[in-house]
Amino acid sequence: MLALNRIDTDHWRALWLLGKPKVVSLIVFCAAAGMLLAMPPLAESGRLLVALTGIGLVAMGAAAANCLFERKRDGQMRRTAGRGVADGSVSPVEATAYAATLTVLGLWLLLISSNPLTTVLTLATFFGYAVVYTRWLKPATPQNIVIGGAAGAMPPVLGWAAVSNTISPEAAVLFLIIYTWTPPHFWALALYHRQDYAKAGLPMLPVTHGPAYTCLSIVLYSVMLLAVSLIPVTIKMSGLVYAVAAVGLGARFLQLAWRLYRTQDDKIARQLFFYSIKYLFALFAALAVDKVVMYFW
Repeated sequence: MLALNRIDTDHWRALWLLGKPKVVSLIVFCAAAGMLLAMPPLAESGRLLVALTGIGLVAMGAAAANCLFERKRDGQMRRTAGRGVADGSVSPVEATAYAATLTVLGLWLLLISSNPLTTVLTLATFFGYAVVYTRWLKPATPQNIVIGGAAGAMPPVLGWAAVSNTISPEAAVLFLIIYTWTPPHFWALALYHRQDYAKAGLPMLPVTHGPAYTCLSIVLYSVMLLAVSLIPVTIKMSGLVYAVAAVGLGARFLQLAWRLYRTQDDKIARQLFFYSIKYLFALFAALAVDKVVMYFW
């Protein structure tokens, strides 16, 4: 009986992990920041929490679909070989049902709690990541993450739209920040896993153009990211709190990128990848804190 319970627990855990909950937590956080930045003082917070749950469920559905579509390639890579569909602990039928259930439930929650604009945008984001990026772009071009990064940059736009039923210039700025952040974030990961990607036949930038070119690209994007992250200050969307955070966080990002360019060391690539996650979390947290400070002042 204990053995059977362990098998059931492991199976459900494998199914849960198909939704990439750690990645989705950052997606939901950025969407929540978008909501807060668009939120009027007396917003209906309960309704927005339901909408945020819907965004999270669709994101998990897209992640599960990604694992389903990439199961053969995942099985060839050490980093992803342990994913449920790749190692056979979750069947393709189960993964399909799981992805579909999460997506449909999430879209329904969005439809009843926010507005049709947010629901359509979220569905388009699902399609952009699970199909356009995963099925078409990723195996076709080393610029896959540059083009496909548009889907990953949508969470704050979804949060903004859920509150305001519009896509404003401020929401576009939030989109641009994540869109510029995505290539150096992902290329750092691809650098220290380039043998895996080469084995799987995926044309990631370090595989097709080499580490030196990739490291230079990371530096250039890091410079752009620092500049783009200051747009909220220049358009008076944010104030001093955010400005200080953006400069400090961006300077550290650029420092790591420059060290990586000078050394092409996989350890620094790994350090930059994990810092980039903290960077995005801290940057959007600073946007949220700045919004609160500006409101009370």
